[in-house]
Amino acid sequence: MRVLAIDQGTSGTKAVVVDDGVVVSSAEEPVRPAYLPDGRVEQDPAALLASVLDAGRRAVAGAGGAVDAVALANQGETVLAWDPGTGTPLTTALVWQDNRAESVCADLAEHRERIAASTGLVLDPYFSAPKMAWIRRHLTRDGVVTTTDSWLVHALTGELVTDVTTASRSLLLDLDAATWSPDLLELFGLADERLPRLVACDEVVGTTPAFGGTVPVVGLLVDQQAALLAQDCRASGETKCTYGTGAFLLTSTGSTPTRSVSGLTASVASRLRGETSYCLDGQVYTAASAVRWLVGLGVVASAHDVDDVAEAADDSVLFVPALAGLAAPWWRPDATASLHGMTLSTDRGAVVAAVLRGIAATVVDLLAVVAADLGSPVPRLRVDGGLTRSRLLMQAQADLAQVPVDVYPSPDATALGAAAAAVLGLEPARSVADVVAGWRPAATYEPQWSADRAAEHLDRWRAAVARETGSGG
Repeated sequence: MRVLAIDQGTSGTKAVVVDDGVVVSSAEEPVRPAYLPDGRVEQDPAALLASVLDAGRRAVAGAGGAVDAVALANQGETVLAWDPGTGTPLTTALVWQDNRAESVCADLAEHRERIAASTGLVLDPYFSAPKMAWIRRHLTRDGVVTTTDSWLVHALTGELVTDVTTASRSLLLDLDAATWSPDLLELFGLADERLPRLVACDEVVGTTPAFGGTVPVVGLLVDQQAALLAQDCRASGETKCTYGTGAFLLTSTGSTPTRSVSGLTASVASRLRGETSYCLDGQVYTAASAVRWLVGLGVVASAHDVDDVAEAADDSVLFVPALAGLAAPWWRPDATASLHGMTLSTDRGAVVAAVLRGIAATVVDLLAVVAADLGSPVPRLRVDGGLTRSRLLMQAQADLAQVPVDVYPSPDATALGAAAAAVLGLEPARSVADVVAGWRPAATYEPQWSADRAAEHLDRWRAAVARETGSGG
């Protein structure tokens, strides 16, 4: 079976044609978020749709034949208002990094514990509902207000749907029941909204003629959950981190919707074959976007140069990667980035190395809170995403976490996860293990630093974070 799997991300849309788990062609279209003053981050919805259509059609053409299905992984918490009659966008898309809905969260602060108990999430502008409410307060009352996946699927099929993994990132889903919560909708002022129908990840939601012929659309997931599926993290405690625009750590908790007591969030990992699975997750808002920041400043010419520039640098300079605030476990959207330990002898290599280690250190703190929530440490880490090409970052991750780091053998984990869900939806005889198990790492990074050296570096880095947040983290 040939599946066109589309990964619509923050910085680009990648489309791959997958034939029985093997990528036979791919195409990519960049999309450029607008980073505006006051923590605003927007995208042009028309550009998102054009990127999906263009990348998808080029991938199908590159495969030299028709596909049997279309799958879609999405950004998760990026929202817009649009006209369900015509499909016309009524606003820009407010990206998951956008902070303008802080005022909505401030208004609901007294309900923070109630929201967390119901959703497994933290009241924060990162998630969908605050941005949806902000759009209704300040931009328009017309049309529907949804995450971008619903708009894209509507453009392809005419249906108004969202999958349960995406809905679980909204602050509007009752995590235990995996259904929309009337109580939460009322709380956010969204009780009268026309909501997308909730669907399973392997559910056929409609058909589309957009890529040649008319084929089913099936295999809908949030991008991070798609990568979790592709990396076969199904048993409780199995953990992956994707290094894309941000870095996203997800740990499977199996069929149990575990609530974090340490600052992580809980979400639906998938709903496949009628069974719902769950995960804990933590976020680093800026990973590849921090490297693009370095490129924009002229510190490095491109992301491909970071290893060469930083190869000889020591670890004397520290970086707090809060260029778009800090997520779990701090939840400080107001935090700002900082460099520590610079002198007149500091060169650009030391700055680049500090940025890479700052990303890795933040992931280590996520691993620490996972261990606190699950009662045991994560024994090894599976990784994917564009920044896994950086040997320095991956070695820093192994050194600071003091665990082996296994690199997924394909740059297309997200798309492969969506394709796997599509296959499960169309081939009843296949099991989940049939479509995702058995991969081998392209590389494994073992810790080279001693535990004492890693602990000393993390102590200095956490002190830097504490100076920025006014706490101990």
